[in-house]
Amino acid sequence: MLTGAQAVAAFQTLGVTHVVWLPDSTLGKWEEALSDAAAPRLVRVCREGEAWALAAGLQLGGGQPMVVMQCTGLFESGDSMRNALFDLGLPLYAVVGYRSYLLDGSTDSARQFTEPVLRAWGLDYVLLDQADASQRLVEHYRACRAAGRPGIALLAEGRG
Repeated sequence: MLTGAQAVAAFQTLGVTHVVWLPDSTLGKWEEALSDAAAPRLVRVCREGEAWALAAGLQLGGGQPMVVMQCTGLFESGDSMRNALFDLGLPLYAVVGYRSYLLDGSTDSARQFTEPVLRAWGLDYVLLDQADASQRLVEHYRACRAAGRPGIALLAEGRG
């Protein structure tokens, strides 16, 4: 759906200063492109909860971070995300790998709960499941930033 080169180009277009991530098997394919790029700076974390806290600090320090993780990590990091997005009111944005979305007939509970969890949190999200993923990411990010609200781009995963 979205190659590493496309992700880097989109992040650069948006002025993202840091990519704070804990990749999964799909997002991990972006590592070479992110590591080789002069910007944004790649910041690796050990747990997803750290990603939100680190991104919050970068945002408060004048950066424009992008959080990148899989949906299961989003579930794990809920308390940290709640603090950053709702208690601190930071308009952080994340690209979240939507595990098993592209697998027809999948019974993976990650697929079952991802969107309901985002709706329960009241988060504005867009599904990136088509060839125009990069364009839709850029448009959604800009809309969220203009409104001063957090946002999530769900990157469909499951094939390839």
